[in-house]
Amino acid sequence: MENIEKNVVLLLNGKDAEEPQDFCDFTLEDQNEAAISKGLAPSAPPDFVPVLRQSVCYVVMAVIINEKNEILMMQEAKSSCAGQWYLPAGRVEPNESIMDAFKREVLEETGLTAEPSTLLMVESAAGSWYRFVLAGNVTGGSIKQPSQADSESLQAKWVQNLADLSLRAGDILSIVEHARSFKVHLDTHQAFHPSLLPTPRSYTKLFLRLIICARRKTNNKVHVLVSEKTAAHLPVCEIHPGRSLHAILKKFMTEMFGADLPSHRPHGVLALGHHCQQRPKITDGLCLTLLVSVRLPLEEVGLIDKYSWFQVNLEVAGTLLSRMGKFRTVPLNVVRTSESDA
Repeated sequence: MENIEKNVVLLLNGKDAEEPQDFCDFTLEDQNEAAISKGLAPSAPPDFVPVLRQSVCYVVMAVIINEKNEILMMQEAKSSCAGQWYLPAGRVEPNESIMDAFKREVLEETGLTAEPSTLLMVESAAGSWYRFVLAGNVTGGSIKQPSQADSESLQAKWVQNLADLSLRAGDILSIVEHARSFKVHLDTHQAFHPSLLPTPRSYTKLFLRLIICARRKTNNKVHVLVSEKTAAHLPVCEIHPGRSLHAILKKFMTEMFGADLPSHRPHGVLALGHHCQQRPKITDGLCLTLLVSVRLPLEEVGLIDKYSWFQVNLEVAGTLLSRMGKFRTVPLNVVRTSESDA
């Protein structure tokens, strides 16, 4: 158990846990067996491999705000939405990291060079499409003019009010609002989640790791749930490529707590592990770490075998509780549909 607290601290700081990838408590094979036991057909190949442009799609979106509170926008060149405006965005390419994709898309579509500063939001449709919304700062270049129009974009400009533009889609309005709130909190030193960028670690599959917290009624001490199926570790499940993350979370929670699932709240993302892999080793997995709190006292929560509670020290407990507040984790937005490119 000595590594549990260490890994919780790493994840709270946006780093990756120091655990082997084979510490997976609910694989696709396990999920298929659970379906068969209920008379249902298996719904995912147990040997599913995430490969960009084939079985998974990762999209980056850049929200860059200048000192005038203006948003960097680009005008679409694609025939399906030519002339409309959108945030710089596009697919992560094979052999490319999320951060490198951010830099490339901003440069191609706006003419500016930029560095990502933090993850602002993770969006997911089913379990195989993800959009990573990142804030960033301009470091150079010159903004693209209409005379420089190409297949990537027609032009770019700084915009104060998005209502002045014909937008490709209205989904970016809430994203921009969130980004502006983040900037205000950052500039005024108010509580927000710490800067979070993907940890460069390669994953062979899609994983969801959970930090599940509960308090003991007798002394109010904070505990985190631990799996003891192998060496003690934080619970991890394989993400079903065809199901929403909400459905995956519910099934995994039921696997740990049983059918009488306690009332709980998913707060948001604490860490993201991803690293591009050079071909021919074609796996483009990732690991999302999600903070979840159980609303019932620990004593009133039943557990399936091989799971137990671990009490964390007061400092770690205080940090965990503070990260359950508004804006203290990166939002995870589960959407029903996705766009082909962004």
